Amino acid sequence: MIATTTIRIDHATLPDPLNTKGPDAAAQMIEAALREEGIAAEASNVFSHLKIELPTAQLAAASTVLASLQLI
Repeated sequence: MIATTTIRIDHATLPDPLNTKGPDAAAQMIEAALREEGIAAEASNVFSHLKIELPTAQLAAASTVLASLQLI
């Protein structure tokens, strides 16, 4: 069994250009950016926030990508 981590990002905190694309598009862009760096993540729009699920072993690498996108 692989340990997973869930990251939640409030829609209201999305920076440009992610906040202008709509939540579904923002989730797709975030997922693509993580996968481009070799991180097996799934991002989705869930009501008031975006949910990103990824293997906990890849959390440090994902944090670097999310920081570069100004999400954390």
